[in-house]
Amino acid sequence: MHQLAGGHAPEFLEIAVTMPQAKLLYLLSALGDLHMSDLVIRLGVSLSTVSGLVDRVVESGLAARHEDPADRRQVVVSLTPGGASFIDRFRELNARQMRELLAHLNDDELAGLRQSLNALSRAADRVTAQDAPAPPTA
Repeated sequence: MHQLAGGHAPEFLEIAVTMPQAKLLYLLSALGDLHMSDLVIRLGVSLSTVSGLVDRVVESGLAARHEDPADRRQVVVSLTPGGASFIDRFRELNARQMRELLAHLNDDELAGLRQSLNALSRAADRVTAQDAPAPPTA
């Protein structure tokens, strides 16, 4: 991917968010609405850092901040339609880059890649199973 970065740099430079802001947006896209405290934990940064990140993506129209109806002391952050479009554009850029790479593989290389991806999928299943909470005992 590092080798290809130069060819796609202009498209990435058009995206006017920082990497930490992109991480925040990806979290919201993957997990839905999150409390500020959840963002602190998941991003591994301080509340003041998260507050600044949220301020910037809210100002950009990519996310919204509102009170939690269940506990008005809690602030919830959600992706806006503009934020969802941003994430979709980013994903399409990555998917297009992957399609361009795959077009240069022959059938044997594609079969080997398929086997490797299946192995990675099985490994991810094992990791996910390890991280899952144990079922309650009777």
